[in-house]
This record gives sequence, structure tokens and C-alpha cells, in this order.
Amino acid sequence: MGRYLTLLLLVLQIATAQTIRKNSTEPLLAKSKTLVTLMAQDQFDSATVNFDATMKQALPASKLKEVWRSLQLQGGTFRKILGTRTEAKGVYQIVYVVCQFEKMKLDAKVVFNEKGQIAGLFFLPSKGLTGWKAPDYVHEEAFTEVDTLKLPNAWHLPATLSLPINGGPFPAVVLVHGSGPNDRDESIGPNKPFKDLAWGLASRGIAVLRYEKRTRMYAHQMDSLKNKMTVNEETIEDALSAVSLLRKTPEINPDQVVVLGHSLGGYLIPRIAPLYPRIAGFIIMAGPTRPLTELILDQLQYIYNLDGKMTAQEQEQLSVMQTKVKRAEDAQLSLNTADSLLPFGVPATYWLDLQRYDPLKAVVRIRKPLLILQGGRDYQVTMKDYKGWKQALKNRSNATFALFPSLNHLFISGKGKSIPGEYENPGHVSVKVIHKISNWIHEKIK
Repeated sequence: MGRYLTLLLLVLQIATAQTIRKNSTEPLLAKSKTLVTLMAQDQFDSATVNFDATMKQALPASKLKEVWRSLQLQGGTFRKILGTRTEAKGVYQIVYVVCQFEKMKLDAKVVFNEKGQIAGLFFLPSKGLTGWKAPDYVHEEAFTEVDTLKLPNAWHLPATLSLPINGGPFPAVVLVHGSGPNDRDESIGPNKPFKDLAWGLASRGIAVLRYEKRTRMYAHQMDSLKNKMTVNEETIEDALSAVSLLRKTPEINPDQVVVLGHSLGGYLIPRIAPLYPRIAGFIIMAGPTRPLTELILDQLQYIYNLDGKMTAQEQEQLSVMQTKVKRAEDAQLSLNTADSLLPFGVPATYWLDLQRYDPLKAVVRIRKPLLILQGGRDYQVTMKDYKGWKQALKNRSNATFALFPSLNHLFISGKGKSIPGEYENPGHVSVKVIHKISNWIHEKIK
């Protein structure tokens, strides 16, 4: 399913098997801007007129309305279209409509088929004006990248291995994504925290495997399986496949493979650990210790109060979400409960599975070395969660903790209160984080 708890930003992805040819971009620009304008005017039936048959089935007017409401729940009221840009990617013709919301910018990525119909729709953090550049702590001459790998399971997710050049066999890290349909770099606006981690660690003799998240690569297929969906299908199964791939790679020491989870990935480390006893250690970066439903409400309240007040519309939206959260937390939640009645349209199977999970009770059963990292400016996963890990593991000599006061949820440095729009500013994972992880692996794992 393509809409799983995107606590950073809601991202919708609809994939199709249609092919398109390169057309004149002017009609496509007009259709794309019209689509956004109609959604902003609550004319969702009209907005779907140019959808192809697959899109009309996957994203009817009622569901499109739900998506737009969720975007406004995160970003505030839609303000205006700032501009457009186009991209030809393989056989696809793509238009990006840069949208200014009250609290952030988003890119509406509109994909067209050969008939000029809309065959895909994505809402992504705005790329901004600056693309990713390698941080100063990267030494590109020290490693190479293998981009032809695929995870050894039925989904065959594309993967990239950043592999040091000299020495070996190397210790290695699997990167496990946060919420939402992330790419292998965990791209947020112009930032790529997983690429920062991969290149930074590979520059220091540690191999890193990162891969496309299943809910991004196969959004349409996952959406059709949503009534069976849990975090196992969303995250855990692919993380375990990535470990298997690394352990069978000749350049990797199979007894020195570490799993690093960020955000949702960190939250799930205690569930991943017992399923693969040969994993050498675990790293939790900004991992929640509380139910995700609680985090949703905390984040919304934080965002709505950034300006010191909450509007009547925001109070109403928060009330609606509180009702949905209460329903998701109810032990009597029915599998037949409509997705629209639950947070972000995520189905009951997902919430029922998480009702039975307590990461703090599960983490104490991990006997391998643990490294827990936290940014002090993180408003999504807060000091309350970090203190939860510390309390649960206070008697463990092989648990290491590191707090970075100036870093946000992406472990990028900043000042003042962290805000959603901060993710649109280009930056890099702090070199202090790179050093902490690499030193811990060389000391505790090697």
C-alpha cells in the first residue's frame, strides 16, 4: 500500500503499467495545473476527468478527496502554484507542479500516458532549487557502488551496495527506512540522509546496502493487498532479505552485518532482531518507543501550534484525527472497519498488528550490541522516546546512547524549533553521526 504513516510528509504513489510517448509539454502543463486547481477548489469529480482507467479505479474522486485532506492536515491550507517543471524518464512524461501550502511546499508529480491521460499521481516534498551534493566527509575514491543488485525475495527490490575498495571482507550495514514509500536514499526534498550515511560510512571502511522500499516500488500492487498489510509486509520482510543478500556477498564479513533502522525502521528493530539471530548488532536512529498513534497526535499538535495558536479548522482536523486514532487503538477494532475511518486511510490489519507490539518490552530481549541515536531538535520522535530506550536498557553494558542537541529528525543540523519546512533546506547528516556509527562498528562489531 502506498500511503503508510508518512509522518514526515504524506506521499501518495499510484503506479501503472501504461506506456507513454513524448508529447508537447504545453497541454500537459495545463492539465497538471488544472488538476491541482480543481483539488484546491474541492472539485474532485472534475479533477479525475483526465485520469486513465487504472487511475480512476485506484484513485476515484472520494479517495482523491481523502488524500487532499490529508495533505492539508500536514501542510495547512493550499496557497498557490509556484511553478512547474517537466521530466522525460524512460517512456514516461512527467510534470511537477510546485505547490505552496501554508506550512510547506510540495511537488505534485503528474505522470501522463500516450493519450495524454493522467496515469500516476505523487505528492512529494519539494525538490527546491538545489540538488544533492556529496558532503565534505565523503571520500569517493575510497569506495565503489554496485547498482545492479536486487533483494533475494519475490519482490526483487532494486538495491545499491556502497563497497569500500581496499581490504575486506568488510563489516556492513543494512539501512531500514522510516514511514512512507521511501526511495533507497530516503529522499526528503533536496536531502538524502541514507545516501549520506552510505557514502560516509563506506568512506570509512564499512559497506552499506540501501534499497527501494516495497511501498514505493510496487505502490499499486501493495494497495491491492492492503487488507493483509502489516509492518511485516511493509518493512520487516525486506530488511531480512537485505541481511541475507549481504551475508552471501563475498566482500562482506557475514558475522559483521548490522541493521540500522531510522524512525519507523528504528521502532521495528526489536521485531527484526529475533527473526535473524546471525545479525551482529543494531542501530536505532530516532526510533519511537510509543505507539505510532500517539506520535501522530503529538506531531499534529506540535505543527498546529508552531505559530502560537490553533485555528478553528486545525482544531476540527485534530478532533477528527483523535477520533480515528481512538478507533485504531480500540482492542475491539474490526477488520471490516472502513479505511477512511482510520488514521491516514491505513487499514485495520495494520493497526491490529501494532496493538500487540511494545518495542520497550521487546528490546530487552536483544542480546547483541545496540546503538541508539537521537536528535535533540526532533519534533517527530522526541526526547520522551529516547529516554524510553535509555530506561529500558539502563542495565545493559552493550547498549550505547548518543544525543545530538542541534540535529533534527533527519540528523541534519539546525537552529531553533524544528519545522516541517526545514526539510526543504539542503543539508547533510552530521559528520558527528557518521563518526559515532563508524567508531561503534569498528569497536563493538569488528
